Amino acid sequence: MSQYDFDIGIIGGGPAGSAMASYMAKAGISCVVLEQDHFPRHHVGEALVPASNRVFQDLGILESIDQTFRHKFGSAWAGPWFGPVYTRFADREQPGVERSYTFHVDRSKFDLMLLQHASELGATIYEGIRVQNVDFSEHGRPRINFAIGKQHMGLSVRLVVDASGRKTLLGNQLKLRIRDEVFDQYAIYTWFEGYDRSSLVGDRDSYEDEFTFIYFLPISNSWIWQIPITDTITSVGVVTQKKNFAKSRQEREAFFWQCIESSPQLAGALQEARQIRPFIAEGDYSYAMKQICGDNFILIGDAARFVDPIFSTGTSIALNSARFASFDILQAAESGNFSKQSFKTYEDTVRRGIKNWYDLISVYYRLNMVFGAFVQDERHRRDLIKLLQGDVYDEEAPEVLQLMKQLVREVEQNEQHPWHNFLGELTSEAFKPAF
Repeated sequence: MSQYDFDIGIIGGGPAGSAMASYMAKAGISCVVLEQDHFPRHHVGEALVPASNRVFQDLGILESIDQTFRHKFGSAWAGPWFGPVYTRFADREQPGVERSYTFHVDRSKFDLMLLQHASELGATIYEGIRVQNVDFSEHGRPRINFAIGKQHMGLSVRLVVDASGRKTLLGNQLKLRIRDEVFDQYAIYTWFEGYDRSSLVGDRDSYEDEFTFIYFLPISNSWIWQIPITDTITSVGVVTQKKNFAKSRQEREAFFWQCIESSPQLAGALQEARQIRPFIAEGDYSYAMKQICGDNFILIGDAARFVDPIFSTGTSIALNSARFASFDILQAAESGNFSKQSFKTYEDTVRRGIKNWYDLISVYYRLNMVFGAFVQDERHRRDLIKLLQGDVYDEEAPEVLQLMKQLVREVEQNEQHPWHNFLGELTSEAFKPAF
């Protein structure tokens, strides 16, 4: 329409923004992506869940991703007092998903592929664009203000899609962002070349190389991730509470090695490997928004919500939030009504799914013994794997989660229970509404 520069203005070109641009372009809706960085650029979040495949199928990029990145067939969890416990995605057939596996990705390559794909479908892409704010003063015609170098510019759209990630541009501008007081996690990570990934298990015969591996540390609510990027390169990161996260770079790196040394086998193997990237620290890991849509705007991906990454939730939520939001946006474009009410289905769906992720994470942190027991119990295994596959959006309160919560409460109330001493400190109140 002539009075608008584009129908849809997307702030951010990460997985959420690129997926949204592809959905819009495929539908013939004019859209622009304004990305601050120049791709390729590195990013955290290298392990996916199978629900991501639905988006890849929708956008026609699944085959390319399949041929480019390492396959991920499941995840495993262990700690000084349990495991390893393996969960294989193939143990449950996933409706609408062509593969029984998903992917471990080099985010610099992965994000670039998605952004280029959106461009090939017809989306307009601008990189090196620093969005400053969105002006909503003219009803129904928001203006995105941005800078290119020292030059200040703007463009008008019918709808603003905030996919700015943890910068949460509209969340900050409109004062929607709420800090998560329960999950105040931070991370520090890097890549290693030539690391023997079976070292974390301590038993080469039982190690499955195509899995994401999570190792819980003796330090309260802290854990290590191990993600195979290529045959020889492994991403290793430490996630911990903010109180353990030192301010200086040197102290953070020292803390990383301190955590690694809590597993002598892991420490020995990493010392023999070669670190090929500098350490990267990531903070402010968990937050929510008072609202994730409004008149002429919608928030997707990390710009809408970020929860602790222990179940590889981040990129999956980003991709699927774009998928769900696209349904409502296309209907709004057809009717010409971009009011908040037009996006209610999206908001309800995403909030429901993220709450289920949040509850599952809360159970795990409170008492990871429960997770191990349920995933090995044939009565509950498939229902739990359904959640780990990323199918968290269709049920208000999955029965398996309710049963897990109930067992945690029984352990909390019974000091004689053999698991009572293994209760975590972080989420004793996590089953109550967090926001």
